[in-house]
Amino acid sequence: MVLPILEYPDPRLRKVAARVGTVTPDVARLVRDMAETMYAAPGIGLAATQVDVHKRVIVMDISEGRDELRVFIDPEIVRAEGEAECEEGCLSVPGYYEKVTRAASIRVRAKGADGRPFELGAEGLLAVCIQHEMDHLEGKVFVDYLSPLKRARLAGRLRKKQRLAS
Repeated sequence: MVLPILEYPDPRLRKVAARVGTVTPDVARLVRDMAETMYAAPGIGLAATQVDVHKRVIVMDISEGRDELRVFIDPEIVRAEGEAECEEGCLSVPGYYEKVTRAASIRVRAKGADGRPFELGAEGLLAVCIQHEMDHLEGKVFVDYLSPLKRARLAGRLRKKQRLAS
């Protein structure tokens, strides 16, 4: 089922997600619905927070063929090194892209959709995507990394969009 995606500045995007613990059938259904939502959007990553479910669950697929779904349940970054700047966008901030600096290389520990723990080293787009989605679980949105001037410009653009929509 395709779920509605919250849009910035919705205050629900600021909620900190709770640990999942055991992967239950409800969590498995959430993962399936989140994957369907991400592919339909279309996007390359989605955190449960973005669909107003405040659990530590992320889905992503950065493959060309859109056929390599990755699931991270209760993810933790256990190592982060270096710095890299990358242009980011977000399904919760549609149509807006900006450069953000993040760790260039990370190691993440999580559980997969099957509930089994794993560790993964990531660089490039995968590392950026994991960090971006994990921020959502902490109640952060990528625009929080922008200067006050850029955030003010974005707020003005969003107000204008809302006026035109009503």
